[in-house]
Amino acid sequence: MQAIHERETVLALTQACAALGVPRTSYYRDTHVVPPAVPTVAVVRYVPRALIALERVAVLDVLHEERLVDLAPALIHAPLLDEETYLCSVRTMYRLLAANAEVQECRALRRHPLYAAPELLAEAPKQLWTWDITKLKGPVQWSVFQLYVLLDVFSRYVVGWLVADRESTPLAQELIATSCARRGIVPGRLTVHADRGAAMTSRSVVLRYAYLGMVQSHSSPSVSNDNPYAEAQFKTLKDRPDSPDRFGSREHARDHCANLLLWYNTEPRHSALGYHTPHDVHYGLATARQTQRAVVLSTAFTAHPERFVRGAPTPAPLPSAAWINPPKLLTLLDAVTR
Repeated sequence: MQAIHERETVLALTQACAALGVPRTSYYRDTHVVPPAVPTVAVVRYVPRALIALERVAVLDVLHEERLVDLAPALIHAPLLDEETYLCSVRTMYRLLAANAEVQECRALRRHPLYAAPELLAEAPKQLWTWDITKLKGPVQWSVFQLYVLLDVFSRYVVGWLVADRESTPLAQELIATSCARRGIVPGRLTVHADRGAAMTSRSVVLRYAYLGMVQSHSSPSVSNDNPYAEAQFKTLKDRPDSPDRFGSREHARDHCANLLLWYNTEPRHSALGYHTPHDVHYGLATARQTQRAVVLSTAFTAHPERFVRGAPTPAPLPSAAWINPPKLLTLLDAVTR
């Protein structure tokens, strides 16, 4: 009879769960009663080698003596042995001191502050500039010339440059002031980013920034990728097939850089600029060229639509923003949209 009753109960439960749309396992899980946990008593294991409480207090009293309080346990252990006294091992001394929060670094350690990576945005030319200095090999070994380049981040346009015999703060001031005057920079609208070299962080350059109404920005210490646009431009210039390995004089380096930087501004078409030149983007000529490209592509699509399996083609988009260290959330969203 009991087996029949249990079978009828299971059938009734199955029908009820089926009618309610609830899995039978969920019913068993929700109605299962968990017995209360039985409190357990921690068992202290007896270690015959361990010091008893009175011995630990005696060791700490010796370590706190005036003649020993400033010494490391290893330097305490040996003199005690010379005095025919053995309290415990050196490791046990360290263990007792650590249990009482008495172990710490005695040296004055330098604490480096936390630097936040600069997050800089340019949405048009003349908003964000970056500059750097690179070395050009001279006529003999160990002789170099210094190439200063000032670059507009949004358009990749070289707005100023010079070649000098050495890295100099006055030359950096002159380059920045002359470039701002030539480009018509309005105070309070330009941010200038640079590394942490001596010429970049000197007080006179900082004062010149303040005088011209510009905001200064520097890369994080010991970080090599906070100035990517300047580094990429230097690599492009030095990898040119016509770039000599060494320059015979400063005039030779200056003439070569003049032609090379003119080429960089007017010839190469950057993918990040919609395959336009820095000159066209910097001076607002890219929009007209973009419209012309759209007309050419539309004409080609009208003539042979069957050749464009993905629909009507469009020219590469113009840049809308240029970042130095974009926020992580923006980088994640860009990766997801791609």
